[in-house]
Amino acid sequence: MTWMLAACSSLDASRITATPGLPSETPPPSATIVWFPPSATPSPRPTEGQLATPEMHPGIGPIVLTDDFSDDVFWDPAVSDLGSVAVERDRLTIAVQPGVHLLRFRNDVILNDFYAEITARPSLCRGSDDYGLLVRGSPVAYYRFALSCNGQVRAERISVDTRRPLQESILSGDVPPGAPGEVRIGVWASGTEMRLFLNGRFQFSVTDANYLSGGVGVFARSNGDTPVTVTFSDLVVNAVEYDPGVTQEP
Repeated sequence: MTWMLAACSSLDASRITATPGLPSETPPPSATIVWFPPSATPSPRPTEGQLATPEMHPGIGPIVLTDDFSDDVFWDPAVSDLGSVAVERDRLTIAVQPGVHLLRFRNDVILNDFYAEITARPSLCRGSDDYGLLVRGSPVAYYRFALSCNGQVRAERISVDTRRPLQESILSGDVPPGAPGEVRIGVWASGTEMRLFLNGRFQFSVTDANYLSGGVGVFARSNGDTPVTVTFSDLVVNAVEYDPGVTQEP
């Protein structure tokens, strides 16, 4: 009996011994997956200084003229079958019939270097009808900054019946698209350079040496088959002292 138990024990031990060359029942541990491997931290870029916005109407000095249009003595009002110029209720109103152009200069002022602003309100105006500010001129020779009722603006030099473009028509979001509308027109002039502003925003610059002084005025024109009516108010003129060779503070 003792021999038989020993034999069984020997047989059981041989059965549970792993056979060489066969795979183990327990798999080896797998490698750890790194989903977000470390990367080098970029060095911060140096902060770039913000460039200063250039001053587009430098050298503006004291006010030399204001006109609230409470008096018509400086504007020569008139009425005809073709149009009218009237000063009343603190406004100057120009009304013209189809195909008619009418202007007025303030008759008591001559300006050299200046910044002039005036508010224009078209009440009848459409398409290529136009209106605007006249500077450095007389009734027969002047610079014209014209706003069209199709949303465009331009500049030109007028001499009797001759027109010379200084800035071709360009679209501007500051020009009222037809009527009714309102816009603040400003012209900065120094030497041979003139800059146009609408609602305080720079539009373009032109250079011309023909007229360096003259009066300030307004105009309205019908270029179609309908009348045009525009009112002007709140004229303010400042002196300008500007040297283009001197850097201006922003």
